[in-house]
Amino acid sequence: MPWTYISLFLFSCFVLARSGAWVVKSLIRIAKFLQMREFIVASFLMAFATSLPELFVGITSALSNKPELVVGTIIGSNIIALTVMIGLGALMGKDLNIKGKIIRKASFYGAAYSVLPLILMLDSVLSKRDGLILLGSLFFYFFQLAREEERFRKVFNNQLRGWKHFKIFVKDIFLFLFGAGLLLVSAEGIVFSASKLAETFNLSLMVIGAVLVALGTSLPEISFETRAIMMGHKSMILGNIIGSVVINASLVLGIVALISPIYISDFSPYLIGAIFTLITFFFFQVFARSDKKITEKEGMVLLGIYVLFVISELYFR
Repeated sequence: MPWTYISLFLFSCFVLARSGAWVVKSLIRIAKFLQMREFIVASFLMAFATSLPELFVGITSALSNKPELVVGTIIGSNIIALTVMIGLGALMGKDLNIKGKIIRKASFYGAAYSVLPLILMLDSVLSKRDGLILLGSLFFYFFQLAREEERFRKVFNNQLRGWKHFKIFVKDIFLFLFGAGLLLVSAEGIVFSASKLAETFNLSLMVIGAVLVALGTSLPEISFETRAIMMGHKSMILGNIIGSVVINASLVLGIVALISPIYISDFSPYLIGAIFTLITFFFFQVFARSDKKITEKEGMVLLGIYVLFVISELYFR
């Protein structure tokens, strides 16, 4: 019986990763056709697209009365974003530049937003009011970015607009909708199988979400990151990662809290995730502000932090 749930979980993650990749690929082409600005594409459009897995898993978990699963998923996803994704970006791109006022400001906001839900949970509940605060903080983040002009001038890609390109544009819209539909179905499979695995192996939904589900929902972002480096758009990586962290912490948890407030009677399952969120926040800020870039060596340190996080979650379960 456990192998059935493991197979369903792995298959659901595979479908989620593939459909997430289709969503990202279609939105990249849509952005090219619409001649959108590169930083807007990375910080808004791509960040939202790569956060759709977490959003669908979150909504499905809330409707299934398993909100703690999405809390673990978001904590794990944000730790992965600021350790694994930043670390891989630094290693694959030789380094990851954090130059310019808007990039440094966005980096701080992204790391700070990963901590915000934990602060709101200190009163033992993530209420509907907290959900509204999180959603309001998302608009604040976008408003702060919109005030800057430094990174909004460069067009993502100049592409001719003709009937041929318009047909491709329409095709990409349908591909996006189809991919989003598969994301929803795979999210259902992930929530169901993850719940059964938690029961089978006597693990909390928080641990399953932080370790397994978070890794599965992060695959589209890792795919986008690799694709961006290969296409020569290394500058888009940081914008996408930071945007994803903000959207995960504000939009996803905000919607979940509005659907099903999260009551916390025991903080122990969340303790390791909270500690490593703070550790990740500290190291990311130190590295980002030291030489205004994340070096390969610092990327290795960030990857090491994630490995310690996973070991700690499983060892102290």
